[in-house]
Amino acid sequence: MSKKNFYLLLGALITLLSYLLRNFQNTSMTPSVVEGPTPQALSTPASASVGKVTRIIDGDTIEIEGGAKVRYIGINAPESVAPGKPMGCFGKESSNKNIELVLGKEVRLEKDVSETDKYGRLLRYVYVEGPSTSSGQISLFVNDELVKSGYARVSTYPPDVKYQDLFRQSEKYARENNLGLWKSCS
Repeated sequence: MSKKNFYLLLGALITLLSYLLRNFQNTSMTPSVVEGPTPQALSTPASASVGKVTRIIDGDTIEIEGGAKVRYIGINAPESVAPGKPMGCFGKESSNKNIELVLGKEVRLEKDVSETDKYGRLLRYVYVEGPSTSSGQISLFVNDELVKSGYARVSTYPPDVKYQDLFRQSEKYARENNLGLWKSCS
């Protein structure tokens, strides 16, 4: 085989492998949701870390091993434990849904721009990995799932806006389908 043919064959193989790898990532890394809008294929960015959830504080805040508190970016669940404030409509249900989704599970934490909020909590997008997700998919985007199923509303604070359009679509879906707090709260 000539050098020219060898390099042509090698180039074709590399192109084919690249295509197959991209196609595999796009089909196997999509977060699980039954209906409604979904984010693009997920990969673990450099700004991601992993931790085990040891405590649920409320519908949009968790604690991971080591004691770090994590506030979900881009969403706001009704209050369920705010000192001096009454429990919000659907607050207990939001906390319970968060318990169902993440308590005791390994989660992947993805940073946007800001590291922490004014209370010192890590600001992160949260994913549950592996077969432990309710629908058996590879990854569940928790922030989005809470909004899409009506357990939280969109609450975006620049500069952390990476998924704001997705969250808005998910909130519209929950509202139009009268899900969760959209059914129970006026």
